[in-house]
Amino acid sequence: MAAGSAVRALGRRSRRLFDLFVADVPWTVSSKELKEYFSRFGPVQRCQLPFDKDTGFHRRYCWIKFSTPEVVQDVLQKDSHILEGAKLALRQQSRRRRSQRKSQTE
Repeated sequence: MAAGSAVRALGRRSRRLFDLFVADVPWTVSSKELKEYFSRFGPVQRCQLPFDKDTGFHRRYCWIKFSTPEVVQDVLQKDSHILEGAKLALRQQSRRRRSQRKSQTE
């Protein structure tokens, strides 16, 4: 029984993603362009660029997900990130557990 839980825990760790929050994304930049840009630093697992259902435009921020924390650090070490003439604002997204989120909303 213990061996099975150890294997599941290892699987969860290997699927863990490291997030980077990106703000001030120009309206003209797509998720594909963001993924291409950030893949210079390492493999991008996912790019989440939320859209406003009323306007049809994206909300000018996104999350870039990497598989290792080293890639996130490499991205953050660069002085500035500019796409289509606009400087992007980046910060490492801290992961909160569901129990932490619930206690903060109560």
